[in-house]
Amino acid sequence: MKKVVLIPDSFKGTLSSAKVCEIMSKCIHNKFPDCEIVQIPVADGGEGTVDCFLQAVGGQKRSVTVCGPFMERIESFYGIPDTGDKTAVIEMAACAGLPLAEGRENPELTSTYGVGELIADALEQGCRNIIIGLGGSSTNDGGCGMAAALGAKFYGEDGEAFLPVGGTLKNIKRIDISGLDRRLKQTCITAMCDIDNPLYGANGAAFIFGPQKGADPAMVDRLDAGLRCLSRQILTDLGTDVSELPGAGAAGGMGGGAAAFLHARLCPGIEVVLETVRFEERIEGADVIFTGEGRLDYQSLMGKVVGGVAKYAKRDGIPLIVVAGSIDERTGDIYGSGVSAAFSITRMPVPFTEARKSSEENLERTMEDILRLWKVIDEEYAGAPL
Repeated sequence: MKKVVLIPDSFKGTLSSAKVCEIMSKCIHNKFPDCEIVQIPVADGGEGTVDCFLQAVGGQKRSVTVCGPFMERIESFYGIPDTGDKTAVIEMAACAGLPLAEGRENPELTSTYGVGELIADALEQGCRNIIIGLGGSSTNDGGCGMAAALGAKFYGEDGEAFLPVGGTLKNIKRIDISGLDRRLKQTCITAMCDIDNPLYGANGAAFIFGPQKGADPAMVDRLDAGLRCLSRQILTDLGTDVSELPGAGAAGGMGGGAAAFLHARLCPGIEVVLETVRFEERIEGADVIFTGEGRLDYQSLMGKVVGGVAKYAKRDGIPLIVVAGSIDERTGDIYGSGVSAAFSITRMPVPFTEARKSSEENLERTMEDILRLWKVIDEEYAGAPL
């Protein structure tokens, strides 16, 4: 074993992707001390996304003072990874995240204005490729706050401009984007979006994600009605229909807002990660790829980390080993997709609340067992292909 690539997702509720990489790397070095290890921790667009990109390819984290979810000034940040093309990676959770609203959660009042300020700063730094992680938001303003920070104007029935939030989307009577930052026209914007929920309706932003942001049933109804009004106004004034756009409901409608106001493309997070970190180049000459996630099931092949990585492994004929917290009985055709083998780190049938306490130890033991077998085969067959 001369080169290994590690690209795990986080084990939700137990281990971050960076921690998984750390444990896997330590185990590999113990058995194969001269092995080259490429670490690419993955985040889903929420908290930790910037750190994962910077750890994977290097770069700098830039601190910026922007508006928080309630328009108070806070210290935030975004990343400029070393990709050679002046890319900025922004996680909206850094200025509009749910933890920032802890104890006062109210999606009728929160704003994505700070996200627009982060984008504006990235433009000022010369970034013309911007990745926005949609995840962990406390907002439900359809991205109007972000658009306003970049120059869009929203007018009410009285003809006066105002800053819409979740509770006042219904008051928008006209949208004017003629004042949007002109640099956006020369900028490629991608939104990391791992859900396909529509903007509104039973499966939309308000009904599915509103309650976790502090909305009671009555508020959910109001928020949903506001998003419906916003969708109609976007169609009327911008000529863009986001009503049934898959992913429009992500992050309180930020998916729809990013598409409508910024012409952003909505892509599964793993596709964005693999493209940005030049995954195709970095797996050249690899003997094996390790990936993993908290639970391996039929959804793992549907725009998730395992499925995205498997496509490259299968194409290039590189063994792909999945190490997961648990493995569901329904996994779909994982072996036909490019996965060579899958292992669960859970050593006995115990509830998740108990299993999570031993996640680090169990991951290390599972990696040790896999690598022991690999070393035996490696020595027995002197490098012959598996």
